[in-house]
Amino acid sequence: MIEAVRQIQERLEGQSYITDRAIATTVYLAMALKKPVLIEGQAGVGKTEIAKVLAAALDTNLIRLQCYEGLDANTALYEWNYPKQMLRIKIDENNRTTADEEEHLIFSEPFLLKRPLLQAVTNPDKAAVLLIDEVDRADEEFEAFLLEVLSDFQVTVPELGTIEAKHRPYVVLTSNRTRELSDALRRRCLYLWIDYPSFEKELRIIRTKVPNANERLASQISAFMQAIRHIKLAKVPGVAESIDWTMSLMALHAEHLDETTVRETLGAIFKDRDDVARMGGKPLDIVLGSMDGLEGDELKAWTETIGQRLERELSAR
Repeated sequence: MIEAVRQIQERLEGQSYITDRAIATTVYLAMALKKPVLIEGQAGVGKTEIAKVLAAALDTNLIRLQCYEGLDANTALYEWNYPKQMLRIKIDENNRTTADEEEHLIFSEPFLLKRPLLQAVTNPDKAAVLLIDEVDRADEEFEAFLLEVLSDFQVTVPELGTIEAKHRPYVVLTSNRTRELSDALRRRCLYLWIDYPSFEKELRIIRTKVPNANERLASQISAFMQAIRHIKLAKVPGVAESIDWTMSLMALHAEHLDETTVRETLGAIFKDRDDVARMGGKPLDIVLGSMDGLEGDELKAWTETIGQRLERELSAR
């Protein structure tokens, strides 16, 4: 690993984000080449978190654009503060101000409402981190507009002229793949896929995010989550659910996984009624029963075999 990539990994982990070489390398290249990075993966695996920890590691502003269906350029770029403009016109009614002077005044920067894209372009002092979250939820028309902004990082406001970025922002786009993004957008970016973590990585994440959890409980939670991800569920739990569940169990003063506590806290793991019903019966008994007494490497080996057993049980129901 080259020194620069190692430093990026250390800076991210210094912000309590457990990363790996692939993530650190992609982040380093995005910064070195000044290219956006498109991050895809299942919900809850830490895509958005990369932008947050990067901004913290660089000690710069995080500017977030949350995408949704119907998002348009004005909402993402800028708007004029019409109430403030009307108030100014009312105040100046009795002043000897020409129409051109009044127009020049109310269409000046103090009356401009900067939205996330313009905020990122005009961020003072240093480059900001621009997070364009869940870009797949936006319309194709907005995606085309986004391509123009990402190509030059300059914005044209008709009343003010063209505004160029003094400090080109670091751009992170995330997608949950609810629709296919255009080839043009993909070619503009570096690409990173984040999968569900391995047993070891998830255990490190739990230890880092919930440091008060004892080793036995953290290992059992990591193994349990690895096992249930082998099952076909409506909403497969991610790392966020692992952390929430660990914190829930800690709040209940649990020292290890027991059947009663697990059944009572399934709502911290599963976010779909059918998933709760599917896992709440015999499959849960199989998982907890076969896990009992296992530790360390035994738990890791168990996660590689329990999935097939669960699938057989569920397919037979």
